[in-house]
Amino acid sequence: MTTTTTYIAFLRAINVGGRTVKMERLRALFAELGLGNVRSYIQSGNVFFTTDEPTDRPADRPGAGPARAALTGRIEEHLERALGYPVPVMLRTVDEVAGLLAAEPFRGVEVTPDVRLVVAFLSEPLPASLALPYRSPKGDVEVLGADAGAAYVVIHLQDGKWVTKDLFGKAYQGSVTSRFLHTTEKILAAARKA
Repeated sequence: MTTTTTYIAFLRAINVGGRTVKMERLRALFAELGLGNVRSYIQSGNVFFTTDEPTDRPADRPGAGPARAALTGRIEEHLERALGYPVPVMLRTVDEVAGLLAAEPFRGVEVTPDVRLVVAFLSEPLPASLALPYRSPKGDVEVLGADAGAAYVVIHLQDGKWVTKDLFGKAYQGSVTSRFLHTTEKILAAARKA
């Protein structure tokens, strides 16, 4: 029996720092890999697709497992060849993102004009040495918690600005791509329309 899985690919380094790619081209690159129902959401690198390729179940660690690692690697290699620069990809199923949001990781956080709620999608789990909850020395970043595939971050704007450099310190060697909580909710809603 063949199972179709709908994935959300959260891409890092798309349409920032002079690396511009039109969403039509990005969708075409995913389709070239034989992925189905390819769609995108806004210009920041969010792509939905379906595949009948084997998946790792149960998903005890979002983003982990040999089948998902192989698919992620194939997508990253294809994008780098086509675009000329590396594009880290964090793949999550629709169910994983729904579960993440259903857990209400920001419950009890008061939102003010200087507070942003951010889901940081991770290629690797945070290092065990990073004690959670964590607050940066400047007080601008609070990591409330994390699972293997995402960290839940409260950003306290400093002079109206947010600097994301070394979000988890130098000990973290993986890739990270962040989405605001409300954007993540919209991405999930759009992906469910597949």
